[in-house]
Amino acid sequence: MNNETGLVLEGGGMRGVFTSGVLEYLLDNEIVFPNVVGVSAGACNAASYISRQRGRNKATTIDYSDHPEYISFKRLFKVGELFNMDLIFDQIPNVENPFDYEAFFGSPQKLYVGVTDCISGDTVYYEKQQLGHDFNLLLRASSSLPMVAPPITYKDRTYLDGGISDPIPINHSIEQGNKKHVVVLTQQKGYQKKPAKRGMWYFRRKFQQFPGLIDIVQNRSKIYNNTLAHIEQLEREGQALVIRPESLFNVTRLERKRDRLEALYDHGYYQMKQHREELERFIEA
Repeated sequence: MNNETGLVLEGGGMRGVFTSGVLEYLLDNEIVFPNVVGVSAGACNAASYISRQRGRNKATTIDYSDHPEYISFKRLFKVGELFNMDLIFDQIPNVENPFDYEAFFGSPQKLYVGVTDCISGDTVYYEKQQLGHDFNLLLRASSSLPMVAPPITYKDRTYLDGGISDPIPINHSIEQGNKKHVVVLTQQKGYQKKPAKRGMWYFRRKFQQFPGLIDIVQNRSKIYNNTLAHIEQLEREGQALVIRPESLFNVTRLERKRDRLEALYDHGYYQMKQHREELERFIEA
């Protein structure tokens, strides 16, 4: 594939299993994107795609969905963390289902991981070769939603989920010089994010030391919906190909029901298969 085609991956928590299915089809068919941009679950899925570990995304999400510590409200009340981040970003990749760091860092593919700076509200991107041994820490930061995970400090900056400030990182793909973009979304066509209202008083109080974060959360729906409109414009202009679910199979951001997750994963694989010829025409045009 030419070096001017970017793969753009939205987050979405457990809805990210749709992206896992899409990427599994790409792996099975040796379709390699030279430039990948992801936030939150999108960045996590991208890692195993680049390390060429078939089946790993499914094994490290769906196969853990009924693990008592993977998602735990008891843990949230005890330590302020809904997802067990030590399990996900340390125990699993380093012990239980080893991540192939050598293949990952040896790949010529670029991966840009987005995080949100809590002070400024800006999105900060790191390319995988910048991070080395800190890669899992930045993945963790990119997946840390406020209220359900603590902020991550890295080189004197405080970060949270990259999807807060840049939910669908199409602009960073453009900034990297990509002329065409394959965008994988985790919401159905027609979805529009609604403004945050409930609980904002508590959010402002809890994160009063992070004015940029408060501002970006208040404007998150506008940012998301404007980004969708931009992507739809790029679609009309022939610069973007969008892969999105036709159904979410009732999967929520915090879904734990294995049958629903497997259905959405299989749907992602099928959707990418259905778009195979369109993808080839898109790249060659």
